[in-house]
Amino acid sequence: MATIKYYLREELVPAGVATSATQAEYDDHHLRRLRLARALIAVRGLSVSTTREVLRALDEHSTDLHLLFGLALGAVSTEEPDSPSDQPQEPTPADELISALGWEISEKAPTRATITDTLGTLRELGLPADWQTLVPYARLAEQTADLDLAQLEDADDPLERVERAVLLTILMEPVLLALRRMAQENESAKRHPRP
Repeated sequence: MATIKYYLREELVPAGVATSATQAEYDDHHLRRLRLARALIAVRGLSVSTTREVLRALDEHSTDLHLLFGLALGAVSTEEPDSPSDQPQEPTPADELISALGWEISEKAPTRATITDTLGTLRELGLPADWQTLVPYARLAEQTADLDLAQLEDADDPLERVERAVLLTILMEPVLLALRRMAQENESAKRHPRP
């Protein structure tokens, strides 16, 4: 109960319809909003203030599901984009990968830096890795994304879709990593049978 009151105070959940001086009625919309706020904070790990920004953006852009998924999953920011630099920038490995795949990825997506930084670290450690190394992995990731988004199609309410997107993405990440490790173990057993 204290968490619900806190979420109300922090304007993460709209106030209910007052039925008396000390009581209010809440409906399914309030419950979905509460579940989404909890998912963003407890599962996604967002701060209360960032969660408030995401929820406000959800109110303002409730028909733009692509934007809402990006906000909830951290792929895009609620902040205004910086003005573009006058200096031409060298394309990063992430830029080249995205271009080769024909993907639509926000310029502000933190995943761009993750790709570029990780490839740089691999090269520093002497491993031959460039953006082209990632193409087969990216194609597999496309299939995973297709499976993820297909699980959201039966929800009509944007709040429910965003909540599901957060939960599926965050909670399935360790499962996908575990499946990869299991597949590697299986492949190793096939390639290198024990004597």
